[in-house]
Amino acid sequence: MKILIDECVDWRLKLEFSQYDAKAVQDMGWLGKENGELLRLAVTENFDVFITIDKKLRDQINLKNYSLSIIVLDTYRSTLANLKPLVPKIIALFEEVTPGNLYEIRE
Repeated sequence: MKILIDECVDWRLKLEFSQYDAKAVQDMGWLGKENGELLRLAVTENFDVFITIDKKLRDQINLKNYSLSIIVLDTYRSTLANLKPLVPKIIALFEEVTPGNLYEIRE
């Protein structure tokens, strides 16, 4: 599974997914890209999952146009300390995700 971590999420979260091919937007050189363009690039590079904290994403784009799954982390802060406890839930969700769908994980 290939995972892309959004720039609004602490990039070090990718280290929690060492058993997967996890990259941060920063690793890909895609900082500052708008959501639509970012998701198109992610699809082009064959990412399976996009992880973000951007709760507005659902309303901004038609997710069915993208062949990847989106996981939105609903957390008060995007610090690594706040995100790490969500990792087991994220990994469990990997087994259920289907392309073109958005999933939310709450703190």
